Amino acid sequence: MSRKTWLITGASSGLGKALAEHVLAHGDQVVATASSTKATTELAARYPETALALRLDVTDAADRVAAVRATEERFGGIDVLVNNAAIDFVGALEEQEESDYRRLFEVNFFGAVELTRQVLPGMRARRTGTIVNVSSMDGLASLPANGFYSSSKFALEGFTEALWQEIEPIGLRAMIIQPGSFRTGIENRTKVSGEAIEDYAATAGAFRAMMGSLTPEMFPGDPERAAEAIFEAVNAPEPAHWVVLGSDAQRRIGVKLDQLRAEFEAGRELAFSTDFPGAAENAVL
Repeated sequence: MSRKTWLITGASSGLGKALAEHVLAHGDQVVATASSTKATTELAARYPETALALRLDVTDAADRVAAVRATEERFGGIDVLVNNAAIDFVGALEEQEESDYRRLFEVNFFGAVELTRQVLPGMRARRTGTIVNVSSMDGLASLPANGFYSSSKFALEGFTEALWQEIEPIGLRAMIIQPGSFRTGIENRTKVSGEAIEDYAATAGAFRAMMGSLTPEMFPGDPERAAEAIFEAVNAPEPAHWVVLGSDAQRRIGVKLDQLRAEFEAGRELAFSTDFPGAAENAVL
């Protein structure tokens, strides 16, 4: 079998690093990217024939173009793009600073969108390729204090759902990864944004207070097992569109789906009551 070439963003730590290591250990080629190359350079040194470490700020257009070009020059085409890079800020929606939540969307959503658009022409030309967008359980079930992060992941999921409908007819694939809480050191990288407002003490404030006491043991997910699951999902004969990882994600998303279904069914009569008489029979969608 021929080797696949994976371009993985946010590969210097956490899930991205675990995935890069797993892919390399299984014989594929990896371009490990991050805004800082110290960790990725060390990884590439262990796999000099099959790994390349590149600096990539996903919000920088020149960086995106250079990363894709360098990957194609070294390994040929990109077979798998993993949009994993992400940041998080904690705080109530009213509390958070505009500069923080705009930066969050630039990394979590627009960075992934633009890198996908940069990679798609090559994939279309070869009629093969997979886009893997790493969302979160928060991308389907939002929480107080994490609303902007959740919103960026909701947006990424909407983008990906449209994407696979556009590219599957030409032989390409796209999938959403929805991880729960994994031991990736995220508790050390997540930042608080804005000044606390007393009225939110019982909701967003409770989450803020918890941030200082988080320990790795509070996160059930194993990044190495998640990496194995993603690798298998990408290589599956019939890849899933949504891949949920972690027992907490399975539970929380399940609760959200039950709530959504209950309210959806309860609102059926109301929904139909707002159509023009007989219009449903001629609906386009």
